Amino acid sequence: MSSESVDDRQVMLATMRPDTLKRIEKAVLDLFSRQDFHEVSLLDVAKAANVSLQTIYKYFGSKETLVYAMLDVMLGRLAERMIDHLQGIDDARERLRKTCWVTLDYMDKHPAVMLLLFTAVPVSRHKNIRIYESPELMGAFLGVFKDGQQRGVLNNKVSSKILLDVFMGIIGRVVLMHIVRREDRSLIDQFDELFNILWRAMSLTE
Repeated sequence: MSSESVDDRQVMLATMRPDTLKRIEKAVLDLFSRQDFHEVSLLDVAKAANVSLQTIYKYFGSKETLVYAMLDVMLGRLAERMIDHLQGIDDARERLRKTCWVTLDYMDKHPAVMLLLFTAVPVSRHKNIRIYESPELMGAFLGVFKDGQQRGVLNNKVSSKILLDVFMGIIGRVVLMHIVRREDRSLIDQFDELFNILWRAMSLTE
């Protein structure tokens, strides 16, 4: 999908009634978290959202585009929270700690979003999720890692993008398996130890 078509999709979504978008988002989360991607049809989504199939086709056109668009909306909320929580924090370790907390808290509270991301979208298609190219969100993440490297706190023998991959890799795997195992204890309750593990993996401190 070209960047132009992604931008066009965002413009079109802005014209949709908020309550309609909310119903479609809920339908996508409910259906795709309980069934495999190929088992859900656009008609299923339309019925669950109480909208016409014509409306789904008008705004999305395909099942893949529908999922990408909904993930844009959902992960966009994470971007807003991330940027807001990092305001005014100068200490490099505390910035990373806050980044980790906001990410984990969001994933802990929205397991259906994580299942949708991890199971319905192949890694090769993540580039079609606009938020992954968001200068706001990615800039916030990479800014934390670059700042830590410049201050000699985080490992500077690899690129900041690799540190981002380490961060996302650890958090993503932990969250996915937490959901799959249906653990009762929330991840945020284990945050201090999880952050210590992450810090030891990324910092220059022994």
